[in-house]
Amino acid sequence: MEQLIPYLTKIFSFDQETPLLFTQFYFWGFFAIVFAVFALIHKKLLLRNAFLFFVSLFFYYKTSGSYLCILIFTVIFNFLLAKRIHVANSTIKKKLWMILVVIVNLLTLSYFKYAYFFLDVINNIFHTDLRVYNFFAAASNKMFKTTSLVDTIILPVGISFFIFQAISYCVDVYRQKVKPVSNILDFGFYLTFFPQLVAGPIVRADVFIPQLYKTSYLSKRSFGIAVFWILNGLAKKIIMSDYLSTNFVDRVFDNPLLFSGFENLLALFAYSLQVYADFSGYTDIAIGVALLMGFHLPRNFNSPYKALTPTDFWRRWHMSLSSWLRDYLYIPLGGNRRASFGTFFWIAIIAIICIILSESLLVAVAILALFIYLAIYAALKPSSRKFITTNMNAMTTQLLGGLWHGASWNFMIWGGLNGFGQVVNKIWVKYSVQTRAIAIFILCAVTSILSQKLSHPLLTIIAIWSATIFVGVYCNMVFRIFTTKTIRWIYVSWNVFLTFVFITFTRLFFRAGSNLDPAEANDVAWDTATKMIQQIGSPWNTHALASMAYEYKNIIGVFFLGMIIHWLPENFKRRYRIAFASLPRPIQILGACLAVFFIYQFMSADSQPFIYFQF
Repeated sequence: MEQLIPYLTKIFSFDQETPLLFTQFYFWGFFAIVFAVFALIHKKLLLRNAFLFFVSLFFYYKTSGSYLCILIFTVIFNFLLAKRIHVANSTIKKKLWMILVVIVNLLTLSYFKYAYFFLDVINNIFHTDLRVYNFFAAASNKMFKTTSLVDTIILPVGISFFIFQAISYCVDVYRQKVKPVSNILDFGFYLTFFPQLVAGPIVRADVFIPQLYKTSYLSKRSFGIAVFWILNGLAKKIIMSDYLSTNFVDRVFDNPLLFSGFENLLALFAYSLQVYADFSGYTDIAIGVALLMGFHLPRNFNSPYKALTPTDFWRRWHMSLSSWLRDYLYIPLGGNRRASFGTFFWIAIIAIICIILSESLLVAVAILALFIYLAIYAALKPSSRKFITTNMNAMTTQLLGGLWHGASWNFMIWGGLNGFGQVVNKIWVKYSVQTRAIAIFILCAVTSILSQKLSHPLLTIIAIWSATIFVGVYCNMVFRIFTTKTIRWIYVSWNVFLTFVFITFTRLFFRAGSNLDPAEANDVAWDTATKMIQQIGSPWNTHALASMAYEYKNIIGVFFLGMIIHWLPENFKRRYRIAFASLPRPIQILGACLAVFFIYQFMSADSQPFIYFQF
């Protein structure tokens, strides 16, 4: 008994150093118990839903401790307010209740996620020295006699995901797209289902709520597919993501100046694979675990590095968030129809904040000149107004989507670059290949001359990038002289390459600010990004490239292996998933055991948390 009590205490208590992760054997022990109980009660729907609700609360407690209170508050508040919206007997009452839902949810999210960001803005505007104060920690200290720090705000794991899911549920009730859930235990299960709770996918009410009232069923093929997704996710996370992170990427991003331009560039591309393998790996495991219990979660990735354009990329990457932003932000702003008050409001707010924080007259003049140009162009050419407002809405959505990922300027820059890429690509395809060739030649020539005169690394990178695009455009122009036919695979390969390189370079700002204390994220992230640009854009020692490539042969090998698997045709991938699912059960189990043994040979001593836990 003396040994049992400490063991049970360890199991049921929260330890910040060892959160409950999908990659830990402890999680699979936890899930085995949950699944065993679930198998006994799965036909009793209310009992099943209540059990999974409380299991999910325990899971969240093991990842976030006392922040469980925030999740419980979110469940109760949104359950009650959705019912008030539904029974309101007038449009104005429904709208007022809906406004209250949005305000309370966003204030909850903003307090924990954006306190440092807003104080940074206020301190820069008014030259004050305000500091954050953690009211939640102060209340916890008073109630439970704890000693949590009150001058630091720690972001609750997954708060963005369950807050956005709660908002979408209430909006769908307001739009009469779904009826509110009548039982708080059922609603709690919907909002907190543990496989997708802390890193998505964001589950829509109209997709998941009908499953609350259906008996769980697991066919032989579904069992095989579920096991496949779990193994696939573990392989992505441990063999690809964690290996690249611990053995190379983290070292370079921590000290960019200690590494050459080649190593910095390799780290940037390796991170592109790492973040995909990490996040999609989590989603694969979540889908597999949910499917074992008979629940279907939406697809969250569709081979994003096969995208032909930046817009196509965002249709394939983090699809649950992209569709959420489209349906609850982009379309309400006016979408591709018109500009709304919200369009101009958010554009103005973001522009003002950027001007104030940059403290640069040049930035202010550039933004003002852009707005004047767009206004004059729209006035002189009315047919362009729809195109302009559509892209303003798209840019606003991307900027706010960047802020969703983090409360620092590097995420705004990252979001802005993605929005800029989408807008430029839409303008680019409107012109003839001859016009494109001339335009990109001028850009390449100007940036090349300036990079030689000013020796600025960023100009060198732009010059090389524009030269690469020029080669493609010029070859396309020459090719069209001799034939009118388009060779599909060349067109696809070239555009996939350009899109992947563009997305990878935007990730410089994304990764530079990740894993940082929000209090220091702005300065550190910008410093890291500028140092990496300096190294990549400075002259390389070409004589040492071969030896460096050999030195990093394992990293390069894992990168190319991951990309080749990613680029395999979808039909081929579907066939080997079905082939595994169709195997006899004993062979499936044997194969799964061998796969797990192989995968865990790559596991490092420190389990790497999933990247999107911090969002």
